[in-house]
Amino acid sequence: MFERMKEDIAVIREKDPAARSAVEVMLLYNGFKAVRMHRRANWCFRHNFKFLARWISQRCVRKTNIEIHPGAQVGRRLFIDHGTGVVIGETAVVGDDCTLYQGVTLGGTGKDKGKRHPTLGSHVMVGAGAKVLGPITIGNNVRIAAGAVVLSDIPDDCTAVGVPARVVRRNGAKIVELDQIHIPDPVAQELCRLEHRIALLEKELAGARASQRAPEAAASGGREDSR
Repeated sequence: MFERMKEDIAVIREKDPAARSAVEVMLLYNGFKAVRMHRRANWCFRHNFKFLARWISQRCVRKTNIEIHPGAQVGRRLFIDHGTGVVIGETAVVGDDCTLYQGVTLGGTGKDKGKRHPTLGSHVMVGAGAKVLGPITIGNNVRIAAGAVVLSDIPDDCTAVGVPARVVRRNGAKIVELDQIHIPDPVAQELCRLEHRIALLEKELAGARASQRAPEAAASGGREDSR
């Protein structure tokens, strides 16, 4: 228990430059409190103390505004930054060394039974306000941009953005620095490509018109000379 607590504090101090001390993290960080309370609730849930488990989780909601169902499986060193509005469903699975920002939902779509919440691999970053919905699988070292809505599986080492989310980068390398801001915008990239294509077509059209006018000008010049 104390080893897990030390890990939870260490990862917050590593990832949050505003964290000044271990005491500050223990007493004032809602993400730390929510993870610690969830571990107790999950123990009760697994040992069939379901009512007590839900009581602990609902008390956590009132204290932190973070709702983690006691049945959810949470790995080691989960970092919930700010945490306001975070919701993790009953059958969700979160791997080790994941980061969730405020407003994140790991929820269901309302049409699935049994396993109805997502599974996150390790080293996953989910940006602020992102929604990951349904019994889908998010691979290891995945980054999900702020505001994205993920409705399908994402393989390892990918970056996903948009509504619905789509993969815009897959480099096959382990992601070390997780950043929810510096992510390419696929819409802007497509607009740039279209603008470049239009410019090329306009150039070709102008060349074709100039070639067409050249014989006409020559013929007109010949008629003037004959006069």
